[in-house]
Amino acid sequence: MAALAFILAGGAVILAVVLLLRERRRRQEIPTLVRERDNALAERDAAMLAGERMRRAVDSLGLGVLVFDGQGSVVYRNDTAGTYTSGRRTEAMAAAIIEELAAGALAGTSDRRTLEQYGSPQRSIVLSALPLDTDDPSIGAVVLIDDVSERRRLEGVRRDFVANISHELKTPVGALSLLAETLLGEEDADVVRRLAERILAEALRVGRTIDDLLELSRIEIDETFENEVVHIDDVVSEAVQRIRPGAEQHGILLEAQDIRREITTIGDRRQLVSALFNLLDNAVKYSEAGSPVEVVVATSDAEVEIAVRDHGIGIPSRDIDRIFERFYRVDRARSRETGGTGLGLAIVRHVAVNHDGDVRVESRQGEGSTFTLTLPRHQGDTPTSPPSNPEPAVERLAHQ
Repeated sequence: MAALAFILAGGAVILAVVLLLRERRRRQEIPTLVRERDNALAERDAAMLAGERMRRAVDSLGLGVLVFDGQGSVVYRNDTAGTYTSGRRTEAMAAAIIEELAAGALAGTSDRRTLEQYGSPQRSIVLSALPLDTDDPSIGAVVLIDDVSERRRLEGVRRDFVANISHELKTPVGALSLLAETLLGEEDADVVRRLAERILAEALRVGRTIDDLLELSRIEIDETFENEVVHIDDVVSEAVQRIRPGAEQHGILLEAQDIRREITTIGDRRQLVSALFNLLDNAVKYSEAGSPVEVVVATSDAEVEIAVRDHGIGIPSRDIDRIFERFYRVDRARSRETGGTGLGLAIVRHVAVNHDGDVRVESRQGEGSTFTLTLPRHQGDTPTSPPSNPEPAVERLAHQ
């Protein structure tokens, strides 16, 4: 019995020692496990940060990106690509093309398609697909979606600009050359006078085109922008005085609303006068003799609206979206008669943008147009609500 008790006691001691050693080893391993856990968490956080950084970088490209696995399932879709999964017609057509392109890329074929949407607005979407690994297409594929509508529009504007400026300068320069050549051999005083008048008219036409181009360039690059408090009544008064001779020549009646002195905005007075003058010039040129052109100013807490309303030929709906482009003309034959350069409304748009404002147009063919220049109102003003039926004070600028 004593021997058995001794053995049991020894076994208990050994067990205690083993447990003690295990506890010591466990305590020694805890810092290592903690470090491994912390390292794993840090790696997870780094991976998540890298993924978020990559996601934002992909989104900043402006491209829709879809990544497919080897079975054709989408494993990544950025926000831009997500807009092409809605039920609208263009997006549904794009989704069908995406599915077809992805299947081809998973079979090892790269492809590219262009989806054109006509109407308003016109859109051009380029879709391209390629395998992630050309040696092993089963790894997956990527489809890129690029909306090139704005680039196509700008390319069209650039082409139109080059063509129009070439026409606007080449036509009068050619006429000047021909008139001068005719003048050299002419002895009749009356004919010489008429030829000289034509030469002067063509020279003035070239000068107006160059002046408008320089004005537009100056406004676009904004190199002399002056931030000051501008009184709207001063802008209207100066623009009206500038258009007075043209209005009288065309037999147009100008009706200018009385404007309170305290209505102001912050900006460049010269640019604002130029913008309003071009709106008035446009209204006068496209109105019939004896019809009125009205200037109405309305205010709200945050904005000043200067509206120029005519009762002329109006603008077809198909042209509304393009009238603020350089050299764009609704009626080219009428523009040749009135002598416009096609740059006036482009100048108005750039002035509005420079002043954090907007310009919009409402028009009906045969009934006239209303162009409204909206500007931020100077916060020092006392806001008033515009009258529902403003009665402009009439300033007669043409003989009745």
